Amino acid sequence: MAAGYLKEEHQLFRQSVRKFLEKEAAPFFEQWEKDRLIPREFWLKMGEQGFLCPWVDEAYGGSNADFGYSVVLNEELERIGTGLIGIGLHNDIVVPYLADYGSDEQKQRWLPKCLTGETITAIAMTEPGAGSDLAGIQTTAIRDGDDYIVNGQKTFITNGIQADLIVVVCKTNPNAKPPHKGISLLVIERDTPGFSRGRKLDKIGLHSQDTAELFFEDARVPAANLLGEEGRGFYYLMEKLQQERLLVAISAQVAAEEMLKMTVDYVKERKAFGQHIAHFQNTQFTIAEMATEIQIGRTFVDDVISRHMAGEQIVTEVSMAKWWITDMARHIAATCMQLHGGYGYMEEYPIARRYRDIPVASIYAGTNEIMKNIIAKNMGL
Repeated sequence: MAAGYLKEEHQLFRQSVRKFLEKEAAPFFEQWEKDRLIPREFWLKMGEQGFLCPWVDEAYGGSNADFGYSVVLNEELERIGTGLIGIGLHNDIVVPYLADYGSDEQKQRWLPKCLTGETITAIAMTEPGAGSDLAGIQTTAIRDGDDYIVNGQKTFITNGIQADLIVVVCKTNPNAKPPHKGISLLVIERDTPGFSRGRKLDKIGLHSQDTAELFFEDARVPAANLLGEEGRGFYYLMEKLQQERLLVAISAQVAAEEMLKMTVDYVKERKAFGQHIAHFQNTQFTIAEMATEIQIGRTFVDDVISRHMAGEQIVTEVSMAKWWITDMARHIAATCMQLHGGYGYMEEYPIARRYRDIPVASIYAGTNEIMKNIIAKNMGL
């Protein structure tokens, strides 16, 4: 049964997205995985179809679409492969910072090209010595006349190789007490002097998703690129992390659904001891258990999406969805690979890629241990 937040127009949109991806992404995705990059031409094609940031206001080229369209887009991208997460990050994690905290001048300058695919975005939070502890970042941006001078290093940055605009989390007041009150968001553009990219990081999974190190050595950034108010960056991050973590849960849910589907198809075809694997009671019980867990996840995440769209503050529920669904998807990946037997360990079977891609979901956007801390704190513990 379709989720209550999805109307007929969302279903028509899904058909359009799916048809587009079947033509423009599915036939090429394995090559993109080998190339370790999604070509910019694909971003431009997404933009031409209106599949980049459709929620943006019409004044900047968008369609004022509700979050249901974002859900559909992220689900369909995940069905092709988790390596496409950089598009969801651009659409529903980074560009919302520009739209919600940017001045009208900044939005006029940046948003239109974010919708066409000419501009790819990233957000740079993590550093070699600071991940979930955002208050511990060391990158500084010190005011110098009409500019900020930025020094520091970022790592594990999704879209880091191709990004044209990067929202950089930095300390404009390194001496602030407490430290998080010195954090600001600065938008750094591709050709900024003193900004360079390091390695395209070699990951276990998500091979087609470019992930990079970033370096800032006396990078001179116009003060006009400050996003929102100086010293408010930590609060902006906290406001936006609810949607980011929800998107991770949605992607993990779809990954689990896809893994179950491919495994059911496989056990119906594969034979052992003279009969199809699907006929063994152990296989049937295992499939039944996975199907139940996945349905529970779908019911929960759909409820959280509905409440998020209604504007509710559901930090606890989003944290629950993020940790439980990503953990569930990791378990599903291991179980599905086991049911594939030796073939599941071969790269030619898609379960192998899914098995590699899913573990990081329990790490990024805040580790699952951090999610449990948040839940416990909100319960008054």
